[in-house]
Amino acid sequence: MLLTRASEYALLSLDIIRNSEKPQGAEQLARELSIPKSFLAKILQGLAKSDILESKKGAHGGFIMSKKAHEISIAEIIIAAEGKTPAVFDCSQYSSSCPQGAIGACNISPFLATFQNKIDTFLEELTLEDIFNNEHLPSFSH
Repeated sequence: MLLTRASEYALLSLDIIRNSEKPQGAEQLARELSIPKSFLAKILQGLAKSDILESKKGAHGGFIMSKKAHEISIAEIIIAAEGKTPAVFDCSQYSSSCPQGAIGACNISPFLATFQNKIDTFLEELTLEDIFNNEHLPSFSH
């Protein structure tokens, strides 16, 4: 379950908001991105509660960035958008859905924990600025 549409929509919205000189409302963002407004509004509220966005009230209100792009980790965005810590596998160390009922006794548990820790570190170190400037992205070529 690492990323769902909520994370994708959060990143797409943040790209527009960070490049805008005025607050962006949920309705206009939803229209521009062809996303259901109610779903996007929930994501934006999560980003605001996590202090990634600031909500401005009034006729010309909407959302603005509350931090610079280089100060926001991708992990923060995903947690705010998804409402939970991202887990690579359903039975990772963050989940209580282990089919065996005992993650510590599972033969692949050490691998899952190591893999999850590497993903966590990567997402914590990667910033919003990095992904939009294509910096610090891993090379997957051979």
